[in-house]
Amino acid sequence: MIRQFIPLALLSAIVMLSQFAWSHTDEYLATVEAPHGGQLRAAGPFHLELVAKDGELTVYVTDHGDIPIPVQGGHGKANIQVGKAGERKAVILVPENGNIMRASGQFKITPDTSIAVFIAIPEYETQGARFTPLAPKGDGGRRHNHDHDH
Repeated sequence: MIRQFIPLALLSAIVMLSQFAWSHTDEYLATVEAPHGGQLRAAGPFHLELVAKDGELTVYVTDHGDIPIPVQGGHGKANIQVGKAGERKAVILVPENGNIMRASGQFKITPDTSIAVFIAIPEYETQGARFTPLAPKGDGGRRHNHDHDH
């Protein structure tokens, strides 16, 4: 009986762990309703939510259980680019209260905008994530033109 239980327990653990790993992919997070209406990404031990508006970026930092991670003493940077050939603009992310970092500058958010965010928080390794803030929900940040046959 124990011989039957061990393989079953191992199989159950593998299935549970694979579900946990899947739940933190950008594809999965793109289907999740973000708490502040932004786009979610996994970055190391964090979930980063980016809320992007013309001239303003807000990043909310939580752990994988959605518990806020304090950002005081940290710093960050965001590289904003419109299209592959567009000009890249860099802005500095500054910690605010709690788990919030903000940046402002002269930039527009368009459907072709991609934003690379890098954050450094005391006692953690530097982490980064790439966002496409106006990507369709569930797109995972990928742009795919459907004007062709598959």
